[in-house]
Amino acid sequence: MNENLFASFITPTMMGLPIVILIIMFPTILFPSTNRLISNRLVAIQQWLIHMTSKQMMAIHNPKGQTWALMLMSLILFIGSTNLLGLLPHSFTPTTQLSMNLGMAIPLWAGTVILGFRHKTKASLAHFLPQGTPLPLIPMLVIIETISLFIQPMALAVRLTANITAGHLLIHLIGGATLALLSISTATAFITFIILVLLTILEFAVALIQAYVFTLLVSLYLHDNT
Repeated sequence: MNENLFASFITPTMMGLPIVILIIMFPTILFPSTNRLISNRLVAIQQWLIHMTSKQMMAIHNPKGQTWALMLMSLILFIGSTNLLGLLPHSFTPTTQLSMNLGMAIPLWAGTVILGFRHKTKASLAHFLPQGTPLPLIPMLVIIETISLFIQPMALAVRLTANITAGHLLIHLIGGATLALLSISTATAFITFIILVLLTILEFAVALIQAYVFTLLVSLYLHDNT
């Protein structure tokens, strides 16, 4: 209970050097490629899930937007696997860092916006001014729509950071409370432990859902600009 509540969110170091790059690269070994004609069950399940997710996410896109399929699938696999690995004891979750999430959100958002202005200039500019707007409200609406456009990457990053961080803090607090209650009331500690198990299961779902939501929103931004 004396441990710093935010200790698990500090970037880990080894011999004074940050090892966050190694942690970010670690999930890639969870998705092995095979040269066999018939894959094993693990690879077959992974390929089926990737194919199903890709088919659902790319269904709304035209051929130009479908060229982003590899990027979006890599994104959802990276965020999902990183979130799941962060639930292991004494591990570090890179997606709890707002700087990293902004580093993913801003380039992807900027890519979709630039693509829209390049190929659909009139439609992209039309988003700043809804049809039928009264003349006195035009300057205000242009400013509001511009601000809402630039808030999109911030919303992506903050949503992912807040959800993952809140779940980890709850697990930390309830786990500490369970240990403290063991010496006071075994029955209460057992009930708290059940809550902790249920919360951990919920966090597994949240880890996957947040990866899907992040990628889906990027996909929707792409759809609006292609």
